Amino acid sequence: MKKILSLILVVILTAGCFSGCKKDKGDPPILPPAESMQIDFSNFTGNAKSADQDFENKGTENLNWETAALIAGTWRTIIYVTLAIPVASFKAAVDQDPAYLSENKWQWSYNVIAAGISYKARLTGEIRASDVKWEMYITREGTDAFSEFKWFEGTSKKDASGGQWVLTESNTVQTPVLQIDWTKSGTSVGTIKYTYLKSGSGSGAYIDYGLKSGSDYDAFFSIHYYNSSLARFSDVNIEWNTTSKKGRIKSSDYLDGQWQCWNETKVNSVCN
Repeated sequence: MKKILSLILVVILTAGCFSGCKKDKGDPPILPPAESMQIDFSNFTGNAKSADQDFENKGTENLNWETAALIAGTWRTIIYVTLAIPVASFKAAVDQDPAYLSENKWQWSYNVIAAGISYKARLTGEIRASDVKWEMYITREGTDAFSEFKWFEGTSKKDASGGQWVLTESNTVQTPVLQIDWTKSGTSVGTIKYTYLKSGSGSGAYIDYGLKSGSDYDAFFSIHYYNSSLARFSDVNIEWNTTSKKGRIKSSDYLDGQWQCWNETKVNSVCN
């Protein structure tokens, strides 16, 4: 009887140790929203000729919108080329279950298809004292295969209300090319700023995008870019209404440096 009681006691103590002594892994970090990498250019798609086109070339009824579209379009092209695969890879992580790696570190591993090509993605998130450290590794197999490399890294607040990404140009040019600073307001991303890091005449150029409530123009771009036709940087402010699509543009290099507007059909209009 004594042996039985002793055995029961050992079992109870052992079970208690397994439940009480087992290290608590905690919860994985909150993934930043995929929108933290994406500026909304939907109001400026169309015939954007070239951001270096002479600002003073008048004569079209939608010149104001078209000028805004061609300047924003330069950034749109840079960003879409640079971010196509990283954004697709990061979006796919939302539907995956992470694996626990070590203390405060988790990993998402999965396959993703971008532009019809299959890639292997490996995202790690490490919860630190004041933020979360992220690293995304990409591998491509088959035609034009490349070995795993770190395509981007970043940090975010623990509640995913803001952070920063830094993207490498490619697997063959592994130098920083783009920095993204973002904030989240409520359930949507409030501000996103892209800064071009690659050395050259365009280094330091940026586009700042944000939303603002209580204004007739509830979205904006603040753009600083190298204008090769002027051999210097140009600063441009663009504002628009996300519902009606009317907007305005202002730059010291465009017309008289005053706000120039367009209406709901993109036709030039008098600013109120």
